[in-house]
Amino acid sequence: MYPPYQGRAKYPSQGYAMNIHTTQPPYISSANPTGTRWSTGLCHCCDDPANCFVTCMCPCITFGQIAEIVNKGSITCAASGAVYALLGFTGLPCLYSCFYRPRLRGQYDLEEAPCADCLVHFLCQPCALCQEYRELKNRGFDMGIGWQANMDRRSRGITVAPVVGGGMSR
Repeated sequence: MYPPYQGRAKYPSQGYAMNIHTTQPPYISSANPTGTRWSTGLCHCCDDPANCFVTCMCPCITFGQIAEIVNKGSITCAASGAVYALLGFTGLPCLYSCFYRPRLRGQYDLEEAPCADCLVHFLCQPCALCQEYRELKNRGFDMGIGWQANMDRRSRGITVAPVVGGGMSR
């Protein structure tokens, strides 16, 4: 462990400024060392009832939309959704979708919560897809128009305002 520092001092080997009475360098967050929190919880499906309904009835649509944004348009919504639907006949489409959650987390530095990514998809596939959809939507993506149209809007200065969470919390 690092020795406590008094006042503002430099962490010797890294050159980072330390805060008063801290015991660790500032780049290590004691509140959340694994990344930032998701904008909504795993079981907050009622935050977007339309998406919840679509995901429960035809999860390949929601997955296709997520995959197109995460892949930055390299694979279309229809192609990803079709692969997901075909794997649905085997009963294990979560084997395909669970590889997208870590990619999404990596792009936005999100924590691996509430458990391992593949477990989230295996145990509660619809909730995982809804949470990923809401995360992208809350980050300003219009999920219905795809990657290219979102990038065209951004280049023209048209953006969808991100959804702000419900107030401050500790």
